Amino acid sequence: MYNIIYTILLFNILIIVFKMFEKYKVDNLQALIVNYLTAAGCSYFFLEQDFSLNHVLNSNWLYHSMIIGTLFIIVFNFYAFGTQKVGIAVTTVANKMSLIIPVFAALILYPENNTFDGLKGIAFLLALIGIYLSSTKKGKLSFDKKYLWLIILVFVGQGISDSIFNDFAQSFKEVFDKESYLFFMILFIVASVSGTLILIGKSFKERQAIKLKSVIWGVIFGIPNFFCLLFFLRALANLSSSIVFPLVSMGVVVSSSLIGVLLFKEKLSRNNWIGILLAICAIYIFSL
Repeated sequence: MYNIIYTILLFNILIIVFKMFEKYKVDNLQALIVNYLTAAGCSYFFLEQDFSLNHVLNSNWLYHSMIIGTLFIIVFNFYAFGTQKVGIAVTTVANKMSLIIPVFAALILYPENNTFDGLKGIAFLLALIGIYLSSTKKGKLSFDKKYLWLIILVFVGQGISDSIFNDFAQSFKEVFDKESYLFFMILFIVASVSGTLILIGKSFKERQAIKLKSVIWGVIFGIPNFFCLLFFLRALANLSSSIVFPLVSMGVVVSSSLIGVLLFKEKLSRNNWIGILLAICAIYIFSL
C-alpha cells in the first residue's frame, strides 16, 4: 500500500511541475524529451549490473519497454492535442477512464492474482462515476463529434500502455528486482528517441530552437517521474492489478483536485465534490 501512496504523492508533484510548464511557457515536447533522458540517467545510476547491450537485445522484456516507451510520447501528444481541440475535462476523463482496459485485461490474463467480487464491482462503479464527476465542470461532456477519434485514441492508447506495463510486472517477477532499472532505462531511452523524431518532424513545418528553460524544467520533471513509475511498478508487482489501477487513479483525482483548490485557487462545483466523495468511498471499499 505504501507504494501506491508514494505513486500518488509523486504524481501530484508531476502535476504541480506541469502547471509550471504552462506558467513559464515551457515547450512541452522539448521538456518531455529531456525528462525521459533524465529518467534514463536515474535508471542507469541505480543499475545493479554492468550495462550490456547484448543482454538487453536478448531480454524477453525488450519489446515491452520499446512499445511502452513509444506509447508514452504518442499518448501524451494525443492528450495535448485533445486538450486543445475538445478541452481538458473531456480528454482527462478519457485518460482516467482508460483504467477499465488494464483492469479487465488483468482479470482475463491473470485470474489467479486478481479477484473481483461483488463488493469490488460496486467500488469500481463508484470509482468510474467519481472520476467522471470530479473531472468535469458541470457533469456534462460536450465536444465536437468530429474529434471522437481523438478521444478514443487517448482512451485506448493509455489503456494499452498500462496493460503492457502491468504485463511486465506480472510476467517478469523473477527478474524484477535485478532488471527493473535496466527495463526503465531502455523504456525511457526509447521514449526520448520517439519524442526526438516527433520534434524533428515538427521542425520541418515550424523551426523551433531548443530553449534552456525547457531543458531545466525537463530535468526537474524527470526525477520525480522516474520514482513515480518505479513505485507504480512495485505496487503492480506486489498487489492485485484490479486494486492498484483504481486506487492510483482515484487517489490522483482526489489529491490533484485538492491541490488545485489549495495551491492554484481553483473552484470545485457541487458535482466535483460529489465525485471526490464517491472516489473516497471507493478507495475505502478497495482497502478493506
